[in-house]
Amino acid sequence: MVTVQLPVFNEIYVVGRLIDASCAIVYPKDKLEVQVLDDSTDNTVDVVASYVEKYRKLGFDIKQIRRVNRAGFKAGALKEGLASARGQFVAIFDADFVPRPNFLLKTIPHFFVDPMVGMVQTRWEHINFDYSLLTRTQAMALDGHFVIEQAVRNKAGFFINFNGTAGVWRKSCIEDAGNWQADTLTEDLDLSYRAQLRGWKFKYLNNVTSPAELPSEINALKSQQFRWTKGAIETARKMLPVVWKSAIPLKIKIHATFHLTNNLVFPFILLAGILNVPLVFIKHSGMYNTYFDFMSVFVFAFIGSFLFYMFSQRDVYADWRRRLFLFPVFMAGSMGFAVNNSKAVLEGIFKRRSEFVRTPKYSIRDKKDSWQGKMYVPLKINSTVVIEILLAVYCFFGVASSIYFLEIAAVPFQLLFCLGFAFVSIMSIKHARLAGRMDP
Repeated sequence: MVTVQLPVFNEIYVVGRLIDASCAIVYPKDKLEVQVLDDSTDNTVDVVASYVEKYRKLGFDIKQIRRVNRAGFKAGALKEGLASARGQFVAIFDADFVPRPNFLLKTIPHFFVDPMVGMVQTRWEHINFDYSLLTRTQAMALDGHFVIEQAVRNKAGFFINFNGTAGVWRKSCIEDAGNWQADTLTEDLDLSYRAQLRGWKFKYLNNVTSPAELPSEINALKSQQFRWTKGAIETARKMLPVVWKSAIPLKIKIHATFHLTNNLVFPFILLAGILNVPLVFIKHSGMYNTYFDFMSVFVFAFIGSFLFYMFSQRDVYADWRRRLFLFPVFMAGSMGFAVNNSKAVLEGIFKRRSEFVRTPKYSIRDKKDSWQGKMYVPLKINSTVVIEILLAVYCFFGVASSIYFLEIAAVPFQLLFCLGFAFVSIMSIKHARLAGRMDP
């Protein structure tokens, strides 16, 4: 028996697509339950009700589960649904996903290989990869995570995380690990660690994919990245003491520490961008030449990063060579997002609470589709935009200074920072203006 949980909140454009795909999953009807965990406050409620009624008449066990309030946000909705779920296994799909018909046939058998397998995660695919430069860059970043990080961690025996969607849990694993908890913004990462510390095994399937829609508007992407970054830091604060007190091997403790704290890189990226400019003047003065000669070896870190993403693209796409031009765009974008994500890191460290802000979806598949004129588009510009604009100007001064002093080796780095901050800030303003002009 499998319960498919569909947590949704104001998803009028994609919820029908999600329910259609979920009910098209190949599985015996008498062994399949679908729960639409609907916390919506708009007309999505009526859309869900009509789809649920449609499929109930076709013989599906499908329910629309409504709550009095959004306590616990997504974690709260999943926990409430689990209380009445009839399935021995629980598949979860966010509103931006379109599960394939063979999803359960590809995932459920893995639970019967080993009774301690508690979760099976599939790889995300991208419905709207070619929509814009923004979606192409996101796809490269996610491919690196799924094709390389998740696959290698799982094969090496390290902890991996449920990615919040496109996976299946053993219900008893969720309950044994303490159920869904809402004290972090990444309830999926939190539960993943609690489950694996209890001895449950996770299985990652790189060759089984679940298509999803990427955010096509940058301010929505910023809120998503903020939530993921802050939530990971919150989970690190919560779980690292437990990890180090546990009886798991030392190598897993060390890896878990790097895994949970990897977002700490963003304040250092921001610091590097700020310090790069005065370093040009210090180097040109002739001081510390030996030091600069020694530190130049770290340029090879870019080679490692390039190979990481090159192999992820090669493993997924037949035309992977033409996609490599995205690497410098991705690097610049990572730098441009450093302000937004550094703010998230600091809030996570200093325990500043914030609500779960979901990422809106607009049913974007190709270039003829548009998010303009639709509901949910963020109208407000993130407060970090002012800092991003100032840093873009500051880094442009760094580029000019590097060229003037003939410190040519510094130009590529200064240029990446400049373009990154400029792209993120300009796109944030542009998309907010378009939303304000077109929103009904």
